[in-house]
Amino acid sequence: MKLFLLVCILLFPTFIACINTREDRYIFFLHNRFLETHHLNDRHFEFGRTEYREIIHKFENAGFIVLSEKRNGNVNARTYAVKINGQIDSLINQGVHPNNITVIGTSKGGYIAQYVSTLAKNQDLNFVFIASFRESDIRNIPEINFCGNILTIYEKTDPYGVSAIERKNISSCTIVNFKELQLNTGKGHGFIFKALNQWIKPSIDWANGYYKIDTQKK
Repeated sequence: MKLFLLVCILLFPTFIACINTREDRYIFFLHNRFLETHHLNDRHFEFGRTEYREIIHKFENAGFIVLSEKRNGNVNARTYAVKINGQIDSLINQGVHPNNITVIGTSKGGYIAQYVSTLAKNQDLNFVFIASFRESDIRNIPEINFCGNILTIYEKTDPYGVSAIERKNISSCTIVNFKELQLNTGKGHGFIFKALNQWIKPSIDWANGYYKIDTQKK
């Protein structure tokens, strides 16, 4: 059924007969840039293979309906976010509450998720932005405006991810739930390539509406 639902959301944006129940919880998972131009089993010269299937399976095993696809080519982040936002609207129009929808993105996928947050302007949607903020983003991507229940996760040894509190502070949307989690896996940016519980477990908690996660976890 989950495979069918994945195909259904990708092919039929009106979402006719595509959801199980209104009480189900949904995760939109947006992978990193590397997979856009490589096959699933290709290995990054430094970080190895992206464990895309393993990540999806962990979310599914936690009880979520996972909506994801392997992007091909160097897609435009905002354009792709428009597509995801339309799919979220379809779910909501079918009766799914926004609190039961979570958008999780790693690296470039996290930037796409930020655009989804910006475009949706829905304070009840859940978002997890992982390894996807640098201080220069304030200057280089000024159009991003956080909105929703937001968890950001970044790695202490990763030069491509730092605290996004500045973005949160300048966003015009009232953000009721906002948390940041700094990891220290020692894997640099490569931590997003692996199905690590250090970032998957808090993402699952957030998607379940548990907004009081322990941000002191490493």
